[in-house]
Amino acid sequence: MGLISELKLAVPWGHIAAKAWGSHQAAPVLCLHGWLDNANSFDRLIPLLPKDFNYVAMDFGGHGLSSHYSPGFPYHYQNFVSEVRRVAAALKWNRFSLLGHSFGGAVGGMEMDNLLTYKRRAIEHVLQVEASRKPEQVVSPEEMLQRLLKKNSHAGEECGKHLLQRGTTQVATGVWLNRDRRITWAEHCLDFVSSELFMHYIKNLQARILLVKATEGYYALRREDDADKETVMFVVSSLKSVLKERFQYFEVPGNHYIHMNQPQQVARVISSFLQNKEGTPASL
Repeated sequence: MGLISELKLAVPWGHIAAKAWGSHQAAPVLCLHGWLDNANSFDRLIPLLPKDFNYVAMDFGGHGLSSHYSPGFPYHYQNFVSEVRRVAAALKWNRFSLLGHSFGGAVGGMEMDNLLTYKRRAIEHVLQVEASRKPEQVVSPEEMLQRLLKKNSHAGEECGKHLLQRGTTQVATGVWLNRDRRITWAEHCLDFVSSELFMHYIKNLQARILLVKATEGYYALRREDDADKETVMFVVSSLKSVLKERFQYFEVPGNHYIHMNQPQQVARVISSFLQNKEGTPASL
C-alpha cells in the first residue's frame, strides 16, 4: 500500500501537515506519532496493516512539516488533542480509529509526585528559549543523525535517517531541525493527573482500546531506573478493570521504536484489532 498524498490542512496558526494511505472511502485511521518524531514514524508499519482502511499520519504542531505555534503560545497536551479534532474536522471524519506511538498513544494521564516542580521548570524552559533568540543551528546531516541517535538509541541509524527526512530542512551549509525548540522539554507538553482523576476519565470511555507495549520500550530508553513502571501497570490494570472486554493488552519483544525497526512484530496485533467487526472504532 503506497503513500497516496501529502496533506496540508489549514489551522489558525498555519497548517497541519499529514500523509495519507489507502482509499478516502475506506474506514479512517488517524496515526499519531511520538514526542519529537513525525509522520514518517508510520511509513514502515502502515504498509503491513489491512488495505481496507484510510490511514492518515499527521505531524503535531511544531513537529515535522507542520507549522510552529506563534511566539508566546505554549505547547500543552490539550493543544495536541485540539489538533486531532481540527484534523478530523478538516477531513470530515465523524468516527475514526486512533493509532498512536508513545506520546501519541496516550489515552489517559500520568502521575508524578513533584508535579509543581516539573511545571515550573517547563515554564522556565520555554521562557529561556524565547529569550535566547538563537538562530537555528546548522550542522552536517551526519552530525544531526548522531545527535538524534545519542538521545534515541532505540531508533537505530536507518530509522533515524528516515525520521530526519521529514524532521530537517536542507540548507546550503547543512541541515537544521524543523521542530520547534520549545517542545524539547517533554513535561511542558504533558498534563499529569491523579489516579482518582484518571479513573474518572476512563469510566467515561466508550471506545475499544488496544495497548501494545514493547518489552524494552519507553522506560528502557528514557528512565534510569524502573520505578515509574508502576504507573504503566496502574494504567493497564485500571483499563482492564473498567473496560473489561473492550480493552486488550499485549507485550511484544522489542524496543521503543519497534513500529519502525520491527513493524511486523506489532502489525499482526494491530491488524487483528482493526478488523474486529464486533467492536466500535475509537472515536472523539
